[in-house]
Amino acid sequence: MASSSQQIPAGSKPGRGGRLKGTRSKGELARSGALVVLAVLITLFAVLNLKQVKVDWIFGSGHAPLIIVIVVSLLVGIVLTYFAERLVRKRR
Repeated sequence: MASSSQQIPAGSKPGRGGRLKGTRSKGELARSGALVVLAVLITLFAVLNLKQVKVDWIFGSGHAPLIIVIVVSLLVGIVLTYFAERLVRKRR
C-alpha cells in the first residue's frame, strides 16, 4: 500500500516553512523560469541587433553595432533617472 505522505530521507531535516532542504516552492520555480525566459529573450534581442548603424554625434559621426547603441542609451537613461531621483529627495 502506497503512503500519501512524502518520504523523508534519513538525516534530512525540514527547512524554513516546513519544506525539506533542497526543495523549491512554486514561487521560486516560477521566478527561476521567468529569469530563464528573460535571459533567452535578451540573448535573442542582442543577436538580432548586430547590424552596424551610423551614430551622429554633436561633432562628427561614427558606426557602431545597434545593440551597443541600445545598451548605452539604456544605461545613460538609468544613470540620469538615478541622479534626478536623488536631486528630488535632497530637496525634500
